[in-house]
Amino acid sequence: MKILLAEDDDDMRRFLVKALEKAGYQVAAFDNGASAYDRLREEPFSLLLTDIVMPEMDGIELARRATELDPDLKVIFITGFAAVALNADSQAPKDAKVLSKPFHLRDLVDEVEKVLAA
Repeated sequence: MKILLAEDDDDMRRFLVKALEKAGYQVAAFDNGASAYDRLREEPFSLLLTDIVMPEMDGIELARRATELDPDLKVIFITGFAAVALNADSQAPKDAKVLSKPFHLRDLVDEVEKVLAA
């Protein structure tokens, strides 16, 4: 299972990659939505794990464009601002999950496993 990760915080990104790889996933990690989207156009992924607030292309825009490209792509948002994250007019994919920072790596891996098994 391949996971596409978009997170602009370097430490957070490294931390997530390490946790996901340890759990047995292949991870392609990017520090912005635009380059993550470019990668998605080259190869398929099972899951998009993306921060919501990022420069250039935010996570919601990335998820919207990514699921247009691949309707089967699962989406999990990571955010410090869960309340504002997914209001009804955000155009985020309907079944996207939201993980609020801070979270434990175990919670992240559990959520990823749940979403991919669905």
